[in-house]
Amino acid sequence: MKIRNIVSAVLLTASLLPSYGQIMLVRDGKPKARIVVDSDSKIDRRAAELLQDFVGRISDAQLPIVYSVKPKKGDVVIGQGSVDGLTEDGFRLSDNDGTLYISSGGDKGTLNGVVQLLEDYLDVQYYGAHAYTLDRRRTVELPRIGDRTVNPAFRYRQSQCYAMHEDPIYRIWMRFEEPADEFADGLWVHTFRRLLPPEEYGDTHPEYYSYINGKRRPGNASQWCLNNPELFEIVVQRIDSIFKANPGRNMISVSQNDGNFTNCACDVCREIDEYEGSPSGNFIRFLNKLAGRFPDKQFSTLAYLFTMHPPKHVKPLPNVNIMLCDIDCKREVPLTDNASGRDFMKALEGWSAISDNLFIWDYGINFDNMVAPFPNFPILQKNIQQFKEHNAKMHFSQIGGSKGGDFSEMRAYMVSKLMWNPYLDADSLMRSFMDGYYGAAAPYIYQYEKLLEGGLLASDKELWIYDSPVTHKDGMLNAKCRKRYNELFDDAERAVASDSVLLRRVRMARLPLQYSELEIARTETGHDPATLKKALELFDARTAEYGVATLNERNNSPSEYCTLYKERFLPGTTVNKAQGSKVTWIVPPTGRYAAMGESALTDGLFGSTTFVESWVGWEGVDGSFILDMGEEKEVSSISSDFLHQLGAWVLLPEKVAYSTSTDGVEYTPFGEKVQPEDRDVKVKFVALGCESAEPVKARYIKVDITGVKTCPSWHYGVGYPAWFFLDEVTVE
Repeated sequence: MKIRNIVSAVLLTASLLPSYGQIMLVRDGKPKARIVVDSDSKIDRRAAELLQDFVGRISDAQLPIVYSVKPKKGDVVIGQGSVDGLTEDGFRLSDNDGTLYISSGGDKGTLNGVVQLLEDYLDVQYYGAHAYTLDRRRTVELPRIGDRTVNPAFRYRQSQCYAMHEDPIYRIWMRFEEPADEFADGLWVHTFRRLLPPEEYGDTHPEYYSYINGKRRPGNASQWCLNNPELFEIVVQRIDSIFKANPGRNMISVSQNDGNFTNCACDVCREIDEYEGSPSGNFIRFLNKLAGRFPDKQFSTLAYLFTMHPPKHVKPLPNVNIMLCDIDCKREVPLTDNASGRDFMKALEGWSAISDNLFIWDYGINFDNMVAPFPNFPILQKNIQQFKEHNAKMHFSQIGGSKGGDFSEMRAYMVSKLMWNPYLDADSLMRSFMDGYYGAAAPYIYQYEKLLEGGLLASDKELWIYDSPVTHKDGMLNAKCRKRYNELFDDAERAVASDSVLLRRVRMARLPLQYSELEIARTETGHDPATLKKALELFDARTAEYGVATLNERNNSPSEYCTLYKERFLPGTTVNKAQGSKVTWIVPPTGRYAAMGESALTDGLFGSTTFVESWVGWEGVDGSFILDMGEEKEVSSISSDFLHQLGAWVLLPEKVAYSTSTDGVEYTPFGEKVQPEDRDVKVKFVALGCESAEPVKARYIKVDITGVKTCPSWHYGVGYPAWFFLDEVTVE
């Protein structure tokens, strides 16, 4: 009978009827085969232990592992056999002489072979941390396998899931690699800062760093002046010492810091950029020089944001690895089917024409709202097929994989299978996962996911990596859709009500829907406060119970969110005397935010972590405006609510000053608030306000905001305009 590992069961006591499998591993609870390892390879030994472990879980019998002995008929031999036609991580299963040989094309090949053996021939399926299914039986035998050769589509396959930190077998089973497996000294991406720290060279050698908007700007996110010969020699020395300190590691990343358009624009660099048609030209020239100094090493560099498109003339040397990133692409359709995706495909085609050493970094994550629906499953296979067909050798599918994230476990499961073989049937993978992981609840959860996918396409809304549920409140998350989704989850919970493990999994899968309802409710009026408070308390309790640590990439926790929700969004007793005020701009917001701000600044609705809704923004300038409350009122306090989100170049202002007037002509200072610099990466909401000891009479409130204006040296956008965002002015 099939059981889950976490559900107890009684072993079958009756002997199974004999069958005619090729190799008998266990008969009537007693081991009949040996596992033979004839090498000193740690991988081969681990593969033998994995096979021994799971045969034991199936039958309670322990197959002996023996070393350096001559195999005999009926043995399982790890690490011997033909390796013809095998690539790195590939394997061969061969039993032509009555002995099963598991041979390797290199690296983790035998481990991968054991996993395939367990999945395909012993019916063990793995889904998440300590979450698997198997058939318990006293007799275990293998059917005839013949000669089976399997190579992965990509030699390096990386993704993310919390399960890797909770269960060491999970990573082996999903065949995931990690940067530490390949890259020397943890130098993986965004390595310029580590290799040439601005703290060490910024003051004495500013010429090593980017020339941006009229001056050299050493800083954490500044790039290098790649045509400085002294800089090149320093980097060569550092790389040489790193390789010497990390024997056995032959790959290193020499790659741009995080940030867009922070490349050097000095005369020499700019001339090369223009000649090559892309800033990537300077980077490839620099990497080629490094690769020439170390011809036996691999150098990985990013083609990311401003370097995404390839140069027109220079070509990467064979030992220069191009890590091409599709960060700016929308996710509602495959990369071939929208404008942002086609721009990336143009870059992919260009790079694949000049290099066969490509590493694709694909994003299937919502950085701002990880615990929110993200129905991009239909595009996973098509995109991975494109990467394979354009000769990519390495692939990182960044899906986040945080606990409580949208189908984190299924997302990791599916990309692990598709990175190994992009031509498997993706829908079958989804159904198989759901059946194994959710049990009797699977049909309802499958319907939910498919309705989400259809709702997204029907809405004609984009899906992107900084998305908000609010964006979809009239589309896939409209009230009628949410009602149906909740009905399906109610059915799913009832279907597994007697199984605490499955019920927990179903309720964790429901968290993104619950979070979406809370997010949408805060943008609307008319909700019953008691009902909303109950929903918030349930979300708080469930995320705490299931160990959900974060809601976004800045590690804001669910408990922080719930506390802020009570303070910011639940209806309270405070009456904003400025609500509905007319806004007159003195220094208007940037672009589309001016029209939005005419109502958003005093509509009583506070913004959340995503700046695309409710917030009003100014870029690179100060802000100033007047609120007309319509009549004279007594004013005791004035405050403005600001967003702090460093990753989006949104910084808190330096200062806010308030003044009041009864006639709109003469203004009297009310007070000012100075805000210290804040480098914390967490998303925050900061109220900057002033109070008066005695109420003053006023009809008009003037707000003057002094912004940072230019991103400082420590910030990702060094030298470029900084934003500040405001969502509500409250007058009491």
